[in-house]
Amino acid sequence: MKKNLTTFLSAFTALLLFYSCENLSKKIPRVAIAGIGIESSTFSPAVSNMDAFKARTDIGEKIFDKYSFLSKESFNRTRANWFPTIVAKSLPGGIVSRETYDSLLNNTLSSLRKNLPYDGLFLDLHGAMSVEGLIDAEGDYIKKVREVVGYKTIISTSMDLHGNVSKKLVNESDLITCYRMAPHEDAMESKQRALENLLERIENGKGKPIYKAWIPVPILLPGEQTSTRIDPGKKLYSQVDPITKIDGVIDAGIWIGYAWADEPRNHAAVVVTGDNLKEVKSSAEKLATNFWKYRNEFDFVAPTKNLNESLEQALNSNKTPFFISDMGDNPTAGGAGDVTWTLEKLLKRKEFKTSNGPKLIYASIPGPDLIEKAIKVGEGNDVEGYVGAEVDDRYAPPILLKGRVIKIKKGDINAESEVVIQTGSISVIVTKKRKPYHYEKDFNDLGLNLKKTNIVVVKIGYLVPELYDIQKGWVMALTPGGVDQNLERLGYKNINRPMFPIDKEMKDPDLKARIIPTSGL
Repeated sequence: MKKNLTTFLSAFTALLLFYSCENLSKKIPRVAIAGIGIESSTFSPAVSNMDAFKARTDIGEKIFDKYSFLSKESFNRTRANWFPTIVAKSLPGGIVSRETYDSLLNNTLSSLRKNLPYDGLFLDLHGAMSVEGLIDAEGDYIKKVREVVGYKTIISTSMDLHGNVSKKLVNESDLITCYRMAPHEDAMESKQRALENLLERIENGKGKPIYKAWIPVPILLPGEQTSTRIDPGKKLYSQVDPITKIDGVIDAGIWIGYAWADEPRNHAAVVVTGDNLKEVKSSAEKLATNFWKYRNEFDFVAPTKNLNESLEQALNSNKTPFFISDMGDNPTAGGAGDVTWTLEKLLKRKEFKTSNGPKLIYASIPGPDLIEKAIKVGEGNDVEGYVGAEVDDRYAPPILLKGRVIKIKKGDINAESEVVIQTGSISVIVTKKRKPYHYEKDFNDLGLNLKKTNIVVVKIGYLVPELYDIQKGWVMALTPGGVDQNLERLGYKNINRPMFPIDKEMKDPDLKARIIPTSGL
């Protein structure tokens, strides 16, 4: 018995040593990280320069702070030797200047060259960047990256579902995925999935997927009509995850696309990747067919009205706070953020002329000169100065805003100064640069209590989760601007036609899967 036990322990120890040595001998993969992201409206007069990217660009080790799944304590951090380069992100805005794009791209390529070769590259894109002189910015970006890292490197691309997926982008990517929720509550989860798909394919030795099925879907709709909070977006996107559980399928994605840029790649798309041709092809075609089948069911996630109708509904409501989305100049979709059309109308309304009127918060309008004057005179004193329309004055001119300074929030190295000017019963948030307001804390920091305010007007489209939970009434106002929700007014010239819903009576499109060759072939 003792001899048998000794023999067993010896064999077990030898086996343990064998697997330990084998694991130690395994090559830890070399994985780079890079990325760029912005939504660029080509219908806005704004141009996004380097300043737009500075505050949200991370270089080298700082990139790890962007991703919780790559923290020092995470298992993923131990699975590779990491080579972070540059991940440049910007608040949505106008078309990116060529000088800015070339600088960010060339710095990224230079950083990638330093540590060649790589087994993998985690590429964090948005997908809706437009650049002066280019018609497929992300396609150009990934092609230039490929020229540096080569085709032995597996590239896993993570995207926003409001990005655009050109054939070139799919061809140069090996793995590709996107968010499955709008609002994007699963953004970090999706990026993690993209990275872990990459690591798994390297570790199991399977490498690049054998098949990529891409289907361009001729639908172009704004995010405010395709939210996954409600059907048909909810039921459409619920079909994605079960497909990824099919043997032979790695991942699947549905891209709504970006509606406020005028390029051939601006349309919806479906991509499925995997090693089983039949399943990859049929899964992509199922998603694309259902997307097309549901096309007439898509509608705004909240009631839409013109501004006057929105205000009448808000004024007649006993629900507090009542939110109005000033959608046409939404900076989170690419608007200039300084259109004064709505604010001009509000300041003329008799209901808000005195301090005893219904309390209304307007968030927000840029006015750097007025901020300087407000800081100079101090809180509790009167001030006047021009705000807005420095970038986009097509719909209304700059406004001479007169009122009392009720709050000054001085900026620091990480934030610009903000002030609140009260005129009548309206509290106008004035910023140095355009800024969306997404969180209750943003308002609390300015001494503004949303829950004790009758009407809150925000320059965003669909409400982000926190504001959505606070609102007791909500309407989306169809206002003008660079991200006008009335797409027919935009005047597209370069998108592929026919396109739904611009061409409502178009024939059913070809939704057969296009099998894209493995990158490098």
